[in-house]
Amino acid sequence: MSERLSSPEQVKDAVRERYAAAAGLAAGTGAGPHGSTGTSCCGTSALAEDQRGIFGADLYREGDRHELPEAAQLASLGCGNPTAVAELREGETVLDLGSGGGIDVLLSACRVGVSGFAYGVDMTDEMLELARRNATEAGAENVGFLKGDIEAIPLPDAAVDVVISNCVINLSADKARVLHEIARVLRPGGRLGVSDVVADPDMDERTRQDMQAFTGCIAGALTREQYESGLRAAGLVEVEVLETHRVHAKAGSAIIRARKPEAEAETCCAPVERETCCEPAVKPDCCGASARGESCGCR
Repeated sequence: MSERLSSPEQVKDAVRERYAAAAGLAAGTGAGPHGSTGTSCCGTSALAEDQRGIFGADLYREGDRHELPEAAQLASLGCGNPTAVAELREGETVLDLGSGGGIDVLLSACRVGVSGFAYGVDMTDEMLELARRNATEAGAENVGFLKGDIEAIPLPDAAVDVVISNCVINLSADKARVLHEIARVLRPGGRLGVSDVVADPDMDERTRQDMQAFTGCIAGALTREQYESGLRAAGLVEVEVLETHRVHAKAGSAIIRARKPEAEAETCCAPVERETCCEPAVKPDCCGASARGESCGCR
């Protein structure tokens, strides 16, 4: 009989156990869950031939894969390529949620260049150790791996330009909190670009409650409507959820994008203090005043 979910901590422990085992397999130091010789994001054994192109490193361009250590590729358990989804640019600061063996952090570091930086957050010691080893092997210096939960990201407010993730948000038992944390750490105008599993509206409760399915990405997935409403509730705009391919009879992999609104322009004066609204020499655009020092119209 399938093991049933009973609490958020049980979910977290099961996810940690599975991905710790996956790290050992990628590093060549351990066996997978229940003694298997491999693992995938959405299964309990090594990727079968019919899973290739659905999960794992095969979803990345061949040129990208050849730039990375083999262990980083083996530890890739995702359902998409978020570094392409996010359209990273030179000089940006990127955060990868659930960074695993570091494949998306390392690819992000290449795309943002030496003037940019890529962070990875993961709760699994084994994955963090593997990721740091892969970064050293790749010679990546503009990267940093942090231990933490994606429900409480260990970065300050407005710290990053872009948040990416690959088949991880669905594993959280508190997805609303994750989405709010994403909004918190994004700078105004920053964006979200993730790959994740999205459930069909009619996914049955038996599938959702199956522990093995949950730790393999399927049962914990939000529906498209839940994802969209959750992102908007977190304060993000321009929300987009586009399915790319099916990964299960009741779920598909999707590209999820959103943006944090730009900061509102400071109000130069309060109506009750019109006589002291601004100083054109200091703030030439205040209240419409020009650089020539014209009256700002508030006096």
